[in-house]
Amino acid sequence: MSLIENIIRADVRALSAYHVQDAAGFVKLDAMENPYTLPPELQQKLGERLAKVALNRYPVPSYAELKTAICAKLGVPAGFDIVLGNGSDELISIVSVACAKPGAKVLAPVPGFVMYAMSAQLAGLEFVGVPLRADLTLDLPAMLAAINTHKPAITYLAYPNNPTGNLFDAAAMVEILHAVGDSGVVIVDEAYQPFAGTSFMPRLAEFPNLVVMRTVSKLGLAGIRLGYMAAAPELLAEFDKVRPPYNINVLTQATAEFVLEHSDVLDAQAAAICAERSRLATALAAMPAVEVFTSAANFILIRIAAADLSATSVFERLLAHKVLVKNVGKMHPLLDNCLRITVSTPAENALFEAALASSLQS
Repeated sequence: MSLIENIIRADVRALSAYHVQDAAGFVKLDAMENPYTLPPELQQKLGERLAKVALNRYPVPSYAELKTAICAKLGVPAGFDIVLGNGSDELISIVSVACAKPGAKVLAPVPGFVMYAMSAQLAGLEFVGVPLRADLTLDLPAMLAAINTHKPAITYLAYPNNPTGNLFDAAAMVEILHAVGDSGVVIVDEAYQPFAGTSFMPRLAEFPNLVVMRTVSKLGLAGIRLGYMAAAPELLAEFDKVRPPYNINVLTQATAEFVLEHSDVLDAQAAAICAERSRLATALAAMPAVEVFTSAANFILIRIAAADLSATSVFERLLAHKVLVKNVGKMHPLLDNCLRITVSTPAENALFEAALASSLQS
């Protein structure tokens, strides 16, 4: 056997590396990023702040000031703390590693965020996917049956869900929290909360097994890679034992603290994106052979319903127009012929609309 065969797990060898398509020269609508930057005067002030950061020193591993700012500005209830991660991806990995007892399982609706299953696999946990209904809503009876059968250590509920964009029924989520009980944690992943208008964060005190996970990426800070999760103190303390001691770098810390001092700018940008989401959804629904799914996120899922066109062919035509969206049709059978489009600025959305209208022509 070769060196690779001798030392690398077979399931890892079978994986493909995460691929990010080169977006140079394209209207980039494939990654749910906030298209807006900070105003020039704030960019200058941020540069001055970052110039004073002690790059020769390790971060203070408690991150007390940053955590205090996040709790104060982003709605963490009094009496609850947070654990920080290098994006929510690291938080998912932390939870997976902490809960990886022999035979433990992870459960989530599918289609959903791919890192739930990936992190479970890499931590040696079994992943159980429960299909959504045909209309992409939560199948509560199927979820409850799976919880009863598998007794998952971790259950994920993305709120809103990616890649579908919809909010699951809150009452159904509460039933799931009660059904899981003290046999596992329920992670409510609120990556897109700034665009949803609702949250489980204020309900942390109701459920000892609830973890609310978020990221600042969709707020407009994707480049600094910062996520956070809140839960009951005794549960959070166990997760914090798994966190690497210096996982948030000093530039990320300083940037986040600065931007949170100007959170009104982020709030205004989120409001603008929500307004464009409504306008864009209406425009897309008026196009022939386009089915538009309701979204509470900063992206819109559509299905190409033309007999002579597929999502893949439309995706390729959009590429020819220098517009990059996400072809999610191969992720799950429920997403057949679906494309996911990030809601961007009015100008970029208009370019996409024109390119899509052209791409839909036979």
